[in-house]
Amino acid sequence: MSFEAPLVLLGLAALPALAALYIREQHRRERALGALVSAPLLPSLAPRRPGWRRHAPYALLALGAGALIVAAARPVHTVSVPVRAATVMLVNDVSASMTSADVKPSRLAAAKRAAARFLTLVGPDVAVGSIEFAREPVLLQSPTTDHRLTRAALASIRDGGGGTATGSALALALAQITSTRARRRAPGSVLLISDGGANVGPDPVAVAARARRLGIAVYTIAVGTAHGVAEIPYRHGARRTPVPVDPRELAQIAAASGGRAYRATNTATLSAIYAALAKELGHRRVRRGLTYAFAGVGLVALALAAAASLAWFGRLA
Repeated sequence: MSFEAPLVLLGLAALPALAALYIREQHRRERALGALVSAPLLPSLAPRRPGWRRHAPYALLALGAGALIVAAARPVHTVSVPVRAATVMLVNDVSASMTSADVKPSRLAAAKRAAARFLTLVGPDVAVGSIEFAREPVLLQSPTTDHRLTRAALASIRDGGGGTATGSALALALAQITSTRARRRAPGSVLLISDGGANVGPDPVAVAARARRLGIAVYTIAVGTAHGVAEIPYRHGARRTPVPVDPRELAQIAAASGGRAYRATNTATLSAIYAALAKELGHRRVRRGLTYAFAGVGLVALALAAAASLAWFGRLA
């Protein structure tokens, strides 16, 4: 909880001082009564002393005053609410290096599973599309709220051979999101999973900078370890080749777009990243005021203080 007018809370400092004055006044009255009447005669003069009821109205009065001071400071708190509409493009690298089994059962298979889990966790009003890319990007599914279609598109993803056209894939994702936005005026995001830098097509960092100007954040996930090995196709046949993950360009893409970069060296981490992103992209943070709640508590407390004082003592405290 935070406050839009926090200086008003300085008024709360007066409450302990008033409480001290009240206690001091009660002691003074006790001493004055003791000076006038001896202790043995006190029960006959006041056989039914109010006890705790004497202090209850004042306690309620202090509670009410404190609540009203807090209300005057305009308290607010931030809550997470589901978005009514958003567009997310899942962009999967399917180049040959993604067949490495350093992330079980393979980088590509782990990415597909994590993306499928994303679909189960993201809100039903979020339109999700799918793109795969190696040397060229392929649109598997345009953004849709029918997540069954996107899940089927993810299931169809296969190894795409050599080449990594990250920039082209990002450009296609931006085109899909901006097209959807024209119809729905929805926020858009890209989830890009890969294991290294681009080697064909436009500069992906430049495309990410354009995404930022469009208000589209790119979240990148570098999947794999430094010890990955994969069958890479060459002109004279496939050859087992070291394919260490290279997260540097992916981090640059995320930074240029205003998104965030993640690294996943195992299936559990990858799944957790997608789950967190599903929650984040399917919800938005909104500030809600609590002024009326505190004001209501304060007014109720003051009303109870007045009612208790009139009922027990025939006067206002």
